[in-house]
Amino acid sequence: MCGIVGYVGHERALEVLLGGLKRLEYRGYDSAGVAVIDPAGDLHVAKKAGRLSALTDELRAHPIGDGATGIGHTRWATHGGPTDVNAHPHLGDEGRLAVIHNGIIENFAALKEELLAAGETFESETDTEVAAILLGREYRATGDLVEAFRRVVGRLEGAFTILATHQEQPGVVVGARRNSPLVIGLGDGENFLGSDVAAFVEHTRRAVAIGQDQIVTITPESVTVTDFAGESVEVDAFDVAWDASASEKGGWSSFMAKEISEEPEAVANTIRGRIEDGHVSVPELDALGDGVLAGIDRIIIVACGTAAYAGMVGRYAIEKWSRVPVEVDLSHEFRYREPVLTPTTLVISISQSGETMDTLMAVKYAREAGAVAVSVCNTQGATIPRESDAAVYTHAGPEVAVASTKAFVAQITALYLFGLHLARVRGTMSEAQLTAATDELTAIPAKLAQTLKASEVIEPLAKWMADSRAVLFLGRHVGYPIALEGALKLKELAYIHAEGFAAGELKHGPIALIEAGQPVFVVVPSPRGSAEMHKKVVSNIQEIRARGARVIAIAEQGDAAVLPFADEVVAIPLAAPLFEPLLAVIPLQIFAMELAAAKGLDVDQPRNLAKSVTVE
Repeated sequence: MCGIVGYVGHERALEVLLGGLKRLEYRGYDSAGVAVIDPAGDLHVAKKAGRLSALTDELRAHPIGDGATGIGHTRWATHGGPTDVNAHPHLGDEGRLAVIHNGIIENFAALKEELLAAGETFESETDTEVAAILLGREYRATGDLVEAFRRVVGRLEGAFTILATHQEQPGVVVGARRNSPLVIGLGDGENFLGSDVAAFVEHTRRAVAIGQDQIVTITPESVTVTDFAGESVEVDAFDVAWDASASEKGGWSSFMAKEISEEPEAVANTIRGRIEDGHVSVPELDALGDGVLAGIDRIIIVACGTAAYAGMVGRYAIEKWSRVPVEVDLSHEFRYREPVLTPTTLVISISQSGETMDTLMAVKYAREAGAVAVSVCNTQGATIPRESDAAVYTHAGPEVAVASTKAFVAQITALYLFGLHLARVRGTMSEAQLTAATDELTAIPAKLAQTLKASEVIEPLAKWMADSRAVLFLGRHVGYPIALEGALKLKELAYIHAEGFAAGELKHGPIALIEAGQPVFVVVPSPRGSAEMHKKVVSNIQEIRARGARVIAIAEQGDAAVLPFADEVVAIPLAAPLFEPLLAVIPLQIFAMELAAAKGLDVDQPRNLAKSVTVE
């Protein structure tokens, strides 16, 4: 979950590192630090607890030497609290070597005991310093950074990306990865390393993703990749589909506000090239072949957090269209319940980053058990797509705010495309039905734009509710996971108690929470989809209103039945019932953002959270 950047070349390393860390800060903002080798061959380190601004303030007050080789880190704390001492880089070889690290070294305690017995001392509480001191010892034994590095990473257990540089070998940065992301940026007379492409996209859009248990050595003119045994590895480069401007605020008050505004474009880009004249075809699924898809008799969707709620929405559509039973599992629970998997089981993983550790482990488990694995991902070259049999990429562009918004609607869109593709292969929908569904989906971007305009009523509502101690969310059918997502967004951003419930469960317990003034959001299903279900939800509204709740209804335009019973109604454009979640979630995202802003909180970097959860 930490942000990592490495650089060798002809520019000022410090400037490159700080620029990369600024774009990576969403991955962790407990502390930050840099190490740079100056032209005289001296290693300089600066690090500071707090956000990146604390480090830049420190560098202004106490400048360090600068050169053309360096590494930088922004931290989400795992081992040891967020302090100056625990911040990266950590040093080895009596301060001549610097190491930064993302992940958890699971056998650090045994290694630390070994080093203490050998007379080494430690300054921090981190597992990273163990690797730094171990690397320093191996460097003294070999005199070669790459060979020393290879020996050390072979002894480490767990999930890690590690970068190192030594003042005796300026112009060289070495990196390795196991179960944690690392990407190379290919430049002209310069090369880069990063935990994702945002680290270097300002300088180059040509990239290479490092594979599992591989080591990379970069110099200004060369890139060498080997496995942990030292054998050469062939790599493939790809072009990043967005530039640095896409990861900047561009005048918006926050990245989250910007990314919500980009949701129509994110959905349109995800659809593009996959629907032609009412015909759905997802080219990435060609790798599986229609025969494999036609033979699938069970689908399990695995994901965490917001992505799991996208999976819950997708389940309704995939099951209805393809007539294949679908279940949704949290990735971190999936493999521990020892699920029954067969070659005709399809496991669909969902991860914005493609590096979510729990989800990656679930995919590996599924494939080892013989199941077919398909990933839904927003990041080119990520680990989960490479570990899967096929990948359906979303095209939401970079998402910098920690709380996911546009990635969520893009994930639902990708699942809808998959469901329609599968229905076509299996012959479970007629041409007319497929055309009607694709027409609905292609109309969603314009309707999202309408929803964004209509949601202007949310801001004053959020300000009025800024002192609320708890907010409840109710939904039914596809509205249920949207209620869960609305509650999660409020927890993430505003730090207040929020719960989402299936509306039918109200009388089975949750109604006890209702008291005078209790705010309750209700996602109201379209009466055009199921008049019976609509009536039941309106009855729920009457029940909680009678007990003093303040009801905010998310309902389709023209739903007059809701008006007499809701205190506020946020209208969304008409859409087929299965497609309504893409619209209904927008007001809830905006509400969470505006309420957090009204409380003076940072909506882009909420406390204790990081964007990409790369450790279990």
